[in-house]
Amino acid sequence: MYNPANPPEITQADLANIGSGHIAYLRQITGKEISEAFPNAMQIPPEAKVWALFGADGTPLALADDQGSAISSAFDNNLVPVAVH
Repeated sequence: MYNPANPPEITQADLANIGSGHIAYLRQITGKEISEAFPNAMQIPPEAKVWALFGADGTPLALADDQGSAISSAFDNNLVPVAVH
């Protein structure tokens, strides 16, 4: 039973694993961020914006030119896309 006076402790690892293999986070990133998150991706201008898909634990999964393609990529891999603001 949940006791608000004594809530269970949740570690950062526990939080990172919530939704693992089920949820993908979607957000728009810049060319500069691509080189940091996707080191093997082709180089694009630092100010360019693309859509990126990340696993629940922050693992980079895919890049797309538009939001719809990123969402499709999530569904193609049996993941539920969730927007990050």
